[in-house]
Amino acid sequence: MDAPTNPASDIRERKIILALCLLAAAHVFIFSAAFPFFNVVDEQMHLDLVVRYSQADIPRALTPPAAGALPFLAIYGTPEYLWTPASQPGGIIPPPPWKLPIETVREKLLAKEAGYQAVFKNHEASQPPLYYVLAGGWWRLGQSLGLDGGRLLYWLRFLNVPLVVALVWLGGFTARKIFPENEFIRVAVPALIALLPQTAFYSVQNDVLSPLVFGAAFVLLLNFWEAEPPAMRLGAAAGLALAATFLTKISNLPLLAVAGIFIALKMFQLLKNRKLRASVPSLAWLAAGAGLPMAAWMAWCQAHFGDLTGSSLKIQFLNWTTKPFTEWIHHPLFTPAGFWCFLKGNLATFWQGEMLWHRQPLALPAVDLIYVWLTLTLLSVTLVVLVKGSKVLASTQARALWFSLALFTSLFVFYALLSVKYDFQDCFYPSRAHPFFVSGRLLLGALIPFLLLFAFGLDQALKKFGRAAKSAVLAALLLFMLISEIVVDRSLFANTYNWFHL
Repeated sequence: MDAPTNPASDIRERKIILALCLLAAAHVFIFSAAFPFFNVVDEQMHLDLVVRYSQADIPRALTPPAAGALPFLAIYGTPEYLWTPASQPGGIIPPPPWKLPIETVREKLLAKEAGYQAVFKNHEASQPPLYYVLAGGWWRLGQSLGLDGGRLLYWLRFLNVPLVVALVWLGGFTARKIFPENEFIRVAVPALIALLPQTAFYSVQNDVLSPLVFGAAFVLLLNFWEAEPPAMRLGAAAGLALAATFLTKISNLPLLAVAGIFIALKMFQLLKNRKLRASVPSLAWLAAGAGLPMAAWMAWCQAHFGDLTGSSLKIQFLNWTTKPFTEWIHHPLFTPAGFWCFLKGNLATFWQGEMLWHRQPLALPAVDLIYVWLTLTLLSVTLVVLVKGSKVLASTQARALWFSLALFTSLFVFYALLSVKYDFQDCFYPSRAHPFFVSGRLLLGALIPFLLLFAFGLDQALKKFGRAAKSAVLAALLLFMLISEIVVDRSLFANTYNWFHL
């Protein structure tokens, strides 16, 4: 499709992006409200950290929950994520404690709080601080607005609404920068974000911030490559965005490694063009912007958790052990069935999330397969075009897509390495019986690069069709995403533990 050539078409596209931002806000708000607390993706741990950071209490060890978090943990959690009604006394899920007279539940709630204090250790305590600083400020804002109890708890969830709205806008901005002549891709990327059925967007956790901060870093690095010499302000901004990526989640390290290679290639290009000396100030600002915040947090982790990333205590708590290198090759990942399990599991949960409900995946196997095969097909189309060096792409577009492919691939390589490296002992997930990291939310840092690859592949697959046909296919895909998500999650809307029943 052609890029807008007049102010009217440009205004129309801006209205589409605005509509998609509003759609994303409604989508995330409604589903965040429908999901009860506390899900199986460590939502209790993340709430505890938010409460601590809201009180300027930065964790220094794997500690029991903060006093300010205990009442929320005891009162507002449903057992239904891991247990069926048949497993409960009387064969029914007990009513929410806040709907019962306090005299009848006080002792039980106090016992639950004591149980949390006795057995709960927050193994996420060493996670980088950026999300928790932001969420802690949002929590304090909710308190200043007079919110408390369950409404304050859901207020924290609703922080995801502005974050996803910003992500939709950034997706549209990025697509417009890379494909200024292709209206289909410019609309497809933000539209897919707006209706992405990823359950991490309905949860209190730091994964939701990763696609936003690295999406910003991705755009800034592309700008950095195109500039000769790059400006100091641009270098500083790119460095700070990379630091923000690191300070959001330690699992973003593969993205930073690929970004480092990208910067090194840019330096080689500057050297070749005899512009490296003129670029030294910008490179220095980039290094300082990225390196100083990272170094400060690593020094904190080394001082309080015993290693530079803070991972050793968590690994020890989970009882994982490192396998001898000679045993890695025997991992089922190196079999066709194991590799497919790893690939399918990560792609399916990248789209639909990894929630359990009654200890069963909150997803439909048929829908999982559609997402997996659609992803593999369209990424293959993109790869074929890139390998052929098609004239369809300008050099800047090819570079952005190769960069995107390297970023997304690096995450799979990283989690494959972790899968084969550890013996997971008696851990619930990953486990000896299923020794794979298949958590699509951990890939979300590369969401915008991935959707560029996906949307370009879809555009190329439909290149023989006109604008109306492409728009119809995109609309059908978006409708499928929304309807399948409603079908999967429909039972949650009537759940008495959710926001609609406070």
